[in-house]
Amino acid sequence: MGQVVTKIRFEEKEAAGISEGRGGRRGPENVWGSALTGLICAILSSQGDSFLGIKSDVYVLAFVSSIATKLSDTFASEIGKAYGKTTFLITTLRKVPPGTEGAVSAEGTAAAVLGGGLLSLYAWSIGLITLPGVGISTVAAFLGCNAESVIGATLQGKKGFSWMTNEVVNFFNTLIGAGLAFFFTKVFPSVV
Repeated sequence: MGQVVTKIRFEEKEAAGISEGRGGRRGPENVWGSALTGLICAILSSQGDSFLGIKSDVYVLAFVSSIATKLSDTFASEIGKAYGKTTFLITTLRKVPPGTEGAVSAEGTAAAVLGGGLLSLYAWSIGLITLPGVGISTVAAFLGCNAESVIGATLQGKKGFSWMTNEVVNFFNTLIGAGLAFFFTKVFPSVV
């Protein structure tokens, strides 16, 4: 799904200098930044019914939430860059050009909910998570996506933070989404 939204109005995004590199294809560095959190959650979920005092189903929900967070972010950025009429910096609400790190738009924000929701619904449809877990995962994905925008606006590309690459930001993005799923299961334990 992420590859599909990346290709939407790709030529226009490319001409504006805000498209994903390599013709829209992700490379190995994108994989580790986007999937490491999910991999860790998947490994932890396979350790039995409970590991470190946490039910396996909670790790599965965190896994789904981490991947939903990344898809939410991809939908937000790609749809926002393609259709966003007005973009604002998430930290100041100052108008900025599309493609600016930390920029958000109404169109991209709606797409973030859609991307996180679609992946969460798919996970439910194949029996990975419960129906209430869809809500948890979608909300965690949306909040994680917005946290990624804050990190992008405040740290990415800033002096002293050269290590804060897009891949590192994606790792934190998915970690926040998974972490929120853990938190929500403490608040709403009946969802798993």
